[in-house]
Amino acid sequence: MATTYSPELKASLIARMLPPNSVPVPQLVRETTIPKDTLYAWRAKARKEARGVAAHPSPRGGLSSEEKFAVVVETAALNEVELGAYCRARGLYPQEVDAWRASCLQANSVRSPKAERAESRAQQQQIKALERELRRKEQALAEAAALLVLKKKARALWGEPEDGISSWRNDKP
Repeated sequence: MATTYSPELKASLIARMLPPNSVPVPQLVRETTIPKDTLYAWRAKARKEARGVAAHPSPRGGLSSEEKFAVVVETAALNEVELGAYCRARGLYPQEVDAWRASCLQANSVRSPKAERAESRAQQQQIKALERELRRKEQALAEAAALLVLKKKARALWGEPEDGISSWRNDKP
């Protein structure tokens, strides 16, 4: 015989299982003696309903920043196994969620102007070094092209065979 629970009890337990409370299911099992499978099912259904369309990929193929934030909030209290199942169900990688979580944590951090200037300076130096390297390679490429053109002109003028061995070399003793 299936046990029925009042909607109020169910709603209060679901609220406790979801963020920001994130009470672990085993703790609620000890407190209420409701089977863990029932609690896990309630939580999964509530997450699915709360997520709605938010965690589905947008038409352009990725998730918007709001959707990424929603994923971070939903997975905040999950252990490694639950996170893996969550990611598999939504076609995500746990590393992506970790990166989004780190990004969210850094979103409101205050950086000193000195640190920003130092980073900007380092980026400018890297850009200049890459531009120098690009100019050097472009010059080498232009030189190689010029040599090929000159070689072609020399062959046309002196009638040098295509194999690169000149006939006058073979005539000398």
